[in-house]
Amino acid sequence: MSESKKKLSFLTVIATVICVVFVCEAAAPAAAIGNQQFFWWIFLVITFLLPYGMIVAELGTTYDGEGGIYDWVREGLGDKWGARISYYYWINYPFWIASLATMFPDILGMVFGVEFSLVAKLAIDLVFVWTVYLMGRSKVADSEWVLNGGAIIKVAVAVIVGALGIWYAMENGFASDMSPHTFLPELTNANALSYLSVIIFNFMGFEVICTMTDDMADPKKDIPKAIIVGGLSIAAIYLFAGFGIGAAVPASQIDPDYGMIYALQTMVGDSPIFKIVCIAFLITLFANMAAWSFGVNSVARYAAEHGNMPKIFASMISKDDMPNGANLVNAIVASLVLCLQLVPIPAISEGIFWMLFGTSVVFLLLTYIPMFPAFLRLRKVDPNRERVFSFPFKGAMMKIAVAVPCIELVLAIVATIVPLNAAEFESKIPMLIIFLVLLGVGEIFRVVSAKGREVEYRGLTPELAAQRLAEEAEEN
Repeated sequence: MSESKKKLSFLTVIATVICVVFVCEAAAPAAAIGNQQFFWWIFLVITFLLPYGMIVAELGTTYDGEGGIYDWVREGLGDKWGARISYYYWINYPFWIASLATMFPDILGMVFGVEFSLVAKLAIDLVFVWTVYLMGRSKVADSEWVLNGGAIIKVAVAVIVGALGIWYAMENGFASDMSPHTFLPELTNANALSYLSVIIFNFMGFEVICTMTDDMADPKKDIPKAIIVGGLSIAAIYLFAGFGIGAAVPASQIDPDYGMIYALQTMVGDSPIFKIVCIAFLITLFANMAAWSFGVNSVARYAAEHGNMPKIFASMISKDDMPNGANLVNAIVASLVLCLQLVPIPAISEGIFWMLFGTSVVFLLLTYIPMFPAFLRLRKVDPNRERVFSFPFKGAMMKIAVAVPCIELVLAIVATIVPLNAAEFESKIPMLIIFLVLLGVGEIFRVVSAKGREVEYRGLTPELAAQRLAEEAEEN
């Protein structure tokens, strides 16, 4: 590797973590939980974020290939699970782009006081999607301004909303009940399960930086520190922004999609501050999708090169070796999903569109479950490999620390797509059906992709691990 190749600084690595993981629009759904959110944030920081982050830090510095989470699951569990999680990881992304694209014309309309026609909205949506596509063609190290700028703007927006919320509460009183009992969790309430998915989703993405090791100056040192520092910082930022939103708007009235914008409008009206923060918020949507594209596209390309995703995902731009095939497929799928808005049947144009997005969240959560058993197996079959950063627990404590996040992910998935009472049947059964259909498509992807593979890799064995260590010792 050329010494002159541009590298990401440690501050940029932390900025990348913030740019990928912290999502401004996700603060509102968490705030809608009410004061209980503080308990759930702290609980999940301890039981989910810390073990998940430390496992990612160990895997990312020990097995530092370009495939990230795909590499770890494939090494631990073999090609079948590697193929599955690469599909789960990918399918979430184009649906997510489409959902964020629809926010763009609505917020622009609030800023400039105009109402766009359906065709104009769709045109703005598509401009968003294809701008993200163009941004995804750039090398990570050449996009430092996107990662650093996106992180700074995101934090600024969250801090401004939080600070304005405190100011508003001091001037007008808190919009929500601040009695001590409102901060306690309602553990007997089945709806509490849905809080898991809301907050865990806000922690996803730390593994993205592990696909950027080639662009880092010192990944083995930078990754663990960035995950721990960035993770705790992100939790604090979410809490501060959520507090500000809850101070201005009662939890029961917070809109899950535009809650931050509506709360801001409640605090300062249609003032210049409102317009400036809205524009900054829109910029963060670009930064967030661009940052995620680097990880998602790399995983899809890497999996396709191993015969675990369709070959189109492995097509490259010859000049800078970027995964343009995956990037192009993302833009096309997102565009087709957005075109559902043209169907003159509300059940399709509105219902299916948002169900697709809700289902995509489930696939993102599902991606991480195999990572935990893969981690345990790699610890077992490859114990002699040097680990710059090691998960601090051993034995039974390690198994418990790994099992708890897995259980929380399963519960979050169940709460999102499985009806827990009769009132949820109408909204969740269609989502469950869409999930099962997309799950079936993933199995078709896996089987078809495997036809181009001569040998099926069943995961690392003690013998193969010893052989690799011996070969690496000879090379050194």
